[in-house]
Amino acid sequence: MNFKTIFKSLKNKDMRKRILAVIGILVAYRILAHIPVPLGDTATFKSAIDNLINSTDFGGFVNLISGGGLTNFSIILVGLSPYITASIVMQLLTKAIPKLEELNKDGEAGRRKISQWTRILTVPLAILQSIAYIFILNHEVIAANTAAAADPTAGQWALSITAMVAGSILLMWLGELITEKGIGNGTSMIIFCSIVSSFPQTLANMGQALFDTTNGSLNLFGWLELPVNPGMFYTILALGIGMIVVLYLLVKINEAQRIITINYAKRIHGNSAYGGIKSIMPIKLIAAGVVPVIFAVAFLSVPAFIGQIIMRNDPNSEIANNLVKWFSAPTASNFTGLTWESYIYPALYFILVVMFTYFYTSIVFNSQEIAENLQKQGGFIEGVRPGKQTEIFFNKTVNRLNLFGAFSLGLIAMLPYIVDYIFIVTVGYPIGLSISGTGLLIVVTVAIENLRQLNSRALMVTYDDYQ
Repeated sequence: MNFKTIFKSLKNKDMRKRILAVIGILVAYRILAHIPVPLGDTATFKSAIDNLINSTDFGGFVNLISGGGLTNFSIILVGLSPYITASIVMQLLTKAIPKLEELNKDGEAGRRKISQWTRILTVPLAILQSIAYIFILNHEVIAANTAAAADPTAGQWALSITAMVAGSILLMWLGELITEKGIGNGTSMIIFCSIVSSFPQTLANMGQALFDTTNGSLNLFGWLELPVNPGMFYTILALGIGMIVVLYLLVKINEAQRIITINYAKRIHGNSAYGGIKSIMPIKLIAAGVVPVIFAVAFLSVPAFIGQIIMRNDPNSEIANNLVKWFSAPTASNFTGLTWESYIYPALYFILVVMFTYFYTSIVFNSQEIAENLQKQGGFIEGVRPGKQTEIFFNKTVNRLNLFGAFSLGLIAMLPYIVDYIFIVTVGYPIGLSISGTGLLIVVTVAIENLRQLNSRALMVTYDDYQ
């Protein structure tokens, strides 16, 4: 990464406009995160949301990617989730329906149509998710014996759903604006901003705990006394070292790829010769990105959600209690490390991440299509026959990469639980990391990709300086 070129590119007017456009849109997004939904008593719903976040891992994940929109009960509570879901659905349909696949191959015009259908599909999904969130939160308020404050009228329901759907569509538009007018992928940038928005509060809490010397201060070498909490000082030091190591490994895993050399046969057309060159085809270690983790969290949240609904009607139901106990994220209250039930959630989480990694990679990496395109272009892999044998070669290569990539992704996703387990067993309570393994992976991936795009554009606008 050439930071000297990036700083030099700031002299370019278009570069400055793009960077300011990204900053301005992200500031507008953070303002939207504090505009409440016009439904009942906001403070009452915030209390119900806190209970929902603490009771399910999915609630915490939704709050994370919405930048606190769930905690603040804001109009962007639904966030980009409907748009992301619609994009994934359209990707699956493109592979499953031949007409959509042909349209996708038609070039820019075909992809624009698919993008427009994705936007249209986002609207009903946003409506459904808005209704579901309000229904769940309303039941949480009723369960907290504050039904008087949670009795919305039909008009309030319609107004709040409209506001939440408008917030979701507005976020989708802001994301597309960043992609068009700024630098990098807008959707990824908004999710990135959502995740890092929790950092200041986390740092403030850690700083407050660090300088709390009620139980004594830190004494170094017997003569140097620092006004900090000894236990918290060593905890932050260990976390800092661990974070550096984890970030290094995440960057390495995210950037890891298998390079395959492609040879092109030499062809003569008239007096001109074509081909006879070599190129490379990189295959990423984790081609599926963070999508498998998102699928796994969503899948595991369903049984616990069903159990909570059953418990509202029958609090003594054994099935409901078991569903909530088995499929809820481990905490200090439900994890002892001594019973097999404590390991159901993390074990299923890991297995589902591995399974979804293989499934989604098979969708985004089409070995048959790549082998056919290479054969049409006269490309081949040394020692491998074009056509079917090339397809088999790609399948074997991707499966081998997936074996390590899926397990790595699973361990990254479980990293907060592993850290919390260590603290629960050693000191009796979890540290409660504010960012999950999924969030950390998203932050690293988006940061690397945006720096790469920023560097590319900087090279473009400063190209004349090197002539």
